[in-house]
Amino acid sequence: MKKHLTTLLALCCLLGAFAVPTGALEYTFDSPSTGDFGTPTSDDTIYEHQDPNVDRSKGSALIPPGFGTPTSYLPNSGEYLTPNLAAGGPLNSPSLNGTVTGSIGGGTVLLPGAVDAPTSSYPTTGSTANTQVTGFTDVTSDLYYSNGSLGTLKIPAIGLTVKVVQGTDSKALAKGAGHFTNTSIWDGNCCLAGHNRGVTNHFGKIHTLDTGDTITLTTKLGTRTYSVTNVMKVGETDNSMLAATSDNCITLFTCVRDERDYRWCVRAVEV
Repeated sequence: MKKHLTTLLALCCLLGAFAVPTGALEYTFDSPSTGDFGTPTSDDTIYEHQDPNVDRSKGSALIPPGFGTPTSYLPNSGEYLTPNLAAGGPLNSPSLNGTVTGSIGGGTVLLPGAVDAPTSSYPTTGSTANTQVTGFTDVTSDLYYSNGSLGTLKIPAIGLTVKVVQGTDSKALAKGAGHFTNTSIWDGNCCLAGHNRGVTNHFGKIHTLDTGDTITLTTKLGTRTYSVTNVMKVGETDNSMLAATSDNCITLFTCVRDERDYRWCVRAVEV
């Protein structure tokens, strides 16, 4: 019994020797040194800090030449992924980004304007510098189909078939191609707008159309076929191509991806 008591007493003394008040412990946390979390890698990857003016957009992308071809080892060789958008391409010409005037089929042709911007006044007939503007068909209640549309637009070259609805606001463009309310629906210049991205990206490929591609518009007044004459990149706020014309034509507008100050415009005339 005495032996057990001695052992227990020794154990208690040992435990007491190791007991340290909690308040006596001190903890120090040093902040990490600069750079422990890594430095940005983009500058070293694309060298923007060395030459920020290099075009690295999709328009400058190249399809590399085939393996073993004579130019396969040459830098910057190959064909453009999007030739129309490349520097010096047909849709990036300086003449398409400034104020240009011309004529199509005898009618006045000016730069088109913003997709959703209203014009200042209703088109009227009268004399202009280049032509007598006479073509205009107003939208009346008898021109609507039972589904609420004004007709159907077809562009075979891009596989597009879409109904035409009145108005160019977001609600209208969610349903199809929107008709500018202050432009003609039949005779003269019929102007339509559409989205270029998202679920309803009906006009997302109109900038790829070529001269001579056909566009068909069907309304209750009949069916007309138009031939593409111009594909242009124009300023956002220029509304001049919404003007009425004496010849029958159709004008399509959509936004330019990542270039909010510009619009794509396609003009086609009746054939």
